[in-house]
Parts: sequence; structure tokens; C-alpha cells
Amino acid sequence: MPKLKTRRAAAKRFRATGSGKIVRRKAFKNHMLEHKNSSRRRRLSQKALVHERDAENVHLMLPYL
Repeated sequence: MPKLKTRRAAAKRFRATGSGKIVRRKAFKNHMLEHKNSSRRRRLSQKALVHERDAENVHLMLPYL
């Protein structure tokens, strides 16, 4: 069987935890941060788990994750 290619855009956005779940970065933390309060900015800095319905699509993009 030939090797499967990894989607490089997805490889830069997702990583796996020790238990095999997929972790992502939260949105809305790139610009226009002045009007967002500090607790919201701090909450957006944390990592989030990919929902299990989306995780199967991410696994197809990252076959060796």
C-alpha cells in the first residue's frame, strides 16, 4: 500500500493528546483585542478539544496522528 499524505494545513492546527483526543486553538484571538476584556482574552488563550463529530474528519486529514 502507498503511504497516505498528511494535509499540511491541518497538521499546523491540530495535535493529539496522550489519550488520543484532538486539541485545537480557539478562534477570535488574532486582532482587535482592545475591546475584548482580559478574562475573555485569557479564556481564548486556552486550548479546546475538537468535538467528536468533527474528530473523524480531522483523522482523515491526519492519518498518522
